[in-house]
Order: sequence, then C-alpha cells, then structure tokens
Amino acid sequence: MTTTTPQARTELLRADGSPVRVLVVDDEASLTELMSMALRYEGWQIRSAGDGAGAVRVARAFRPDAVVLDMMLPDMDGLSLLGRLRRELPDVPVLFLTAKDAVEDRIAGLTAGGDDYVTKPFSLEEVVARLRGLIRRAGAADKRSESTLVVGDLTLDEDSHEVTRGGDSIHLTATEFELLRYLMRNPRRVLSKAQILDRVWNYDFGGQANVVELYISYLRRKIDAGREPMIHTRRGAGYLIKPAAAPAAAPAAPTPAPAATPS
Repeated sequence: MTTTTPQARTELLRADGSPVRVLVVDDEASLTELMSMALRYEGWQIRSAGDGAGAVRVARAFRPDAVVLDMMLPDMDGLSLLGRLRRELPDVPVLFLTAKDAVEDRIAGLTAGGDDYVTKPFSLEEVVARLRGLIRRAGAADKRSESTLVVGDLTLDEDSHEVTRGGDSIHLTATEFELLRYLMRNPRRVLSKAQILDRVWNYDFGGQANVVELYISYLRRKIDAGREPMIHTRRGAGYLIKPAAAPAAAPAAPTPAPAATPS
C-alpha cells in the first residue's frame, strides 16, 4: 500500500450538513489505522471493526454511508458479512479490499452485490477517490457540497466564486480567493507558509514568505473586519481558519427592587 500525501478536496457532506460516515472493516490494525487517518483527512467520520461480528454491531449503531470491507476476516468471509450488512443497511455502498491476484474474489464480490473493489497493495488516494464516487452515486452526499465550502458562517462557492459571511457578500481578488479556498478546504488545520506558497503561488515568489503574511492581512480586512475573527496565526507554525467563537452573552440586567409600600 502506498501512502501518498492526500490532496485537499471539496468536502463531502450528508444531506443534513453533517460529515459523511465510513465504516472500515479489516483485521490488520496498522492498515486500518492508516486508512482511517486518510479518510478523516477528508473530514469524514470513521469507525472501524476487526471482525464481522463487530462490524455488524458498529454498522447498526453508526449507520455508515459507505463501508470498506476486507474479503478475509477472522470470523467470517467478506461475502457473508456483506449479506448481513445489507440486511441492516440495504443501500449502503461497499468497497471490497481483495488480494492482488484473487480475480475470483473480485468477481464474487461484485456478483454478490459489492459496488467496487481495490486490490492489495493499494494507494490510499485510490481508496478515497473510489469511496467519493460511490458516496456521490448513492446519493448520500449533499450535491451542494461539491462546489460549496462552509466554515462557520463563512461560505465559498467554487463554481460561482461567490463568498459570503453571515449572508454579506465579500469581494475577493483571484489570489485572495485561492488563499481562502485553501484555508477553507483545511478547516482547523494549521498550514505553514511553505505549504501555502506551494499551493497558492507554486513558489512563483521564490519562497518569499512575506507575501503570505501580506495576503493573510488582506483576507482579515475583508473576512474578519468588525466580526469575531476566523483566521488565526500560530506563531512559528502557520495559519488556520475555524468558526468564530460565539460572542459572550451580555450579563442580565439586575432585577429592580420592589417599590417600598407606604406604611
């Protein structure tokens, strides 16, 4: 399995706006951990199980939008587990993990109702790409999320290039838009100046990190001016964007004392 660095992508969301849920079923703990990390990078909620019985229990409570399922498990084979999962979740898409040369496994999995497969060793990027395709085709994801990024009350439409905060339209230059898009594709994640230069400017400025500081200041004037800040600096590390903190509630006005009654 190759572990290429995942590239930032538009976040998939459920129709109700909550993160997509994926169940990973494999008895190789190290593989499951790596795969779960890659899928969490996409902003998805992940649960895992190391055997078939555990997978059924987790699926029943977690209600995943997709399942990654190894063909070989310690207590049952993947095809038997697929049948049990489909009784709980009739429409959930399933991506099988199969041995490299097990052509018969791939055919059996697809014939039994599996939706797709990857062979070991595999690329984490390939698993993510195939899952995204399965989730979109199954209709589990909000179609709007394919072009819209949302962090708190800040919204960016990648198709129309419209940006709003709290319903107010914000005009950005092309470079400001690309910088904001990169930050919003990685909410709550600290991005270094080098990462930002590589993604937004492709080192066209010769690695001059001060251009990052300059454009961050431009964004702050447009995004954060007069509002609770969303763009934050982590000294020595980089920058991140996250939902604004809720303003503190105003203290309640003291209850006036009752007027004295004349004696």
